[in-house]
Amino acid sequence: MNAQVEPLSDKEIEERLAELPGWSVEGDSLRRHYLFHGHVPAVAMVVHIAQIQEELGHHADLALGYNRVGVAVNTHSIGGRVTHLDFGLARRIEDIAPGHGVR
Repeated sequence: MNAQVEPLSDKEIEERLAELPGWSVEGDSLRRHYLFHGHVPAVAMVVHIAQIQEELGHHADLALGYNRVGVAVNTHSIGGRVTHLDFGLARRIEDIAPGHGVR
């Protein structure tokens, strides 16, 4: 991980959240929940997120339910704080979410 990665300030986080409706910060993680019309679309979303994570070399914690996917991401290498890397991953996830994933 790049040694120049720094945690974002509360103001920076707030500004970036304004560009990602549906995302929030809970504790020290950037989070979002997606709902789908069944299990297979939810599983497909997890697979797509996994591909993006591998490409970026930055990984979220994913929770798969019957028709939902939960995403929680922070930057472990700097003590589990929110950084620009987390927002980059969140933006990529939003870009592939069908109908933004919300039912």
